[in-house]
Amino acid sequence: MPEGPLVRKFQLLTSPFVGQVVAKVGGSSRKINVNDLNALRLQDSQVHGKNLYLAFVAAEGPLGPTAEERVLQREAASGASSPAQGGLEQVCAPQAHPRDEELQELQHSRSEVPDAAEGPGNWLRFHFGLFGSIRANEFSRANKANKRGDWKDPIPRLVLHFESGGFLVFYNCRMQWCSSPRADPTSDILSVEFHRGRALDALRTPNPICYTLLDQRYFSGLGNIIKNEILYLAKIHPLTHGSLLALSDLERLLDCAIQFSSDWLHSKLHGKGLHPQIYQKEQCPLGHAVMKETLGPSGGFKRLTWWCPQCQPAVLSGDRDPSPVTK
Repeated sequence: MPEGPLVRKFQLLTSPFVGQVVAKVGGSSRKINVNDLNALRLQDSQVHGKNLYLAFVAAEGPLGPTAEERVLQREAASGASSPAQGGLEQVCAPQAHPRDEELQELQHSRSEVPDAAEGPGNWLRFHFGLFGSIRANEFSRANKANKRGDWKDPIPRLVLHFESGGFLVFYNCRMQWCSSPRADPTSDILSVEFHRGRALDALRTPNPICYTLLDQRYFSGLGNIIKNEILYLAKIHPLTHGSLLALSDLERLLDCAIQFSSDWLHSKLHGKGLHPQIYQKEQCPLGHAVMKETLGPSGGFKRLTWWCPQCQPAVLSGDRDPSPVTK
């Protein structure tokens, strides 16, 4: 699914349209009335974790910073240059059981939005599920036949045509009006305000480390791809309890999370793809066989997890049953 780095790329695609008025709308969304966006001005564009927020006001309403000013602000925060507008490809191939994981992701993403932010408002929240995307000034085209053998282009959930002549197209996303963005930059791994101390405290808890890494309260924007990759880079077994790890190991894991996320964003901004070392692989870079299992808390959100038993040995306490991590 689109994680923090890719959603920031989506946000940069929308930034040049900030300050422009919507001239025409389209799309298949039944969650919102797309016609409500007609003749509104796109006032602001923000990203928080895995969510994109767009603010709309009446066309005669006050303007925020210009599109150029906002792009410069985002560049200053990320240290990256503005990307050219254009299509975005999938980060990775579809999962072995995409439908099951998509349903899990839908249930999980609903729990990420606090009730206080829901309801009428001028902010439109976008969550991109497993395969959502945004395109600027072009539509997505079918690159293979569907199950029926038809070559049908993807159907957009929302299309915004602006008075300037440009347009934005949103695919496979869920939209919801809210009163304000869910903004906590101290938990965003790509924010300069990210709180390392609070993140380390979360990692130290006696819970499997792969569960904690997906907790958006502490690691907003960190998703399943990043989780798998950084655990391999840090040589930590996904089911190791954080309380059993040395502080230096947790520091290294946190460094890997920040560096990997920043590198991924930098690659996306320069049109380069992601080359995972462990995610969806059958062998690790050293040639060892990779294990794959769906892991998550009992009764909670579970995700496919890949790890190398040789590069990421289990760390167990003396009184704990080793069976869950030695299979």
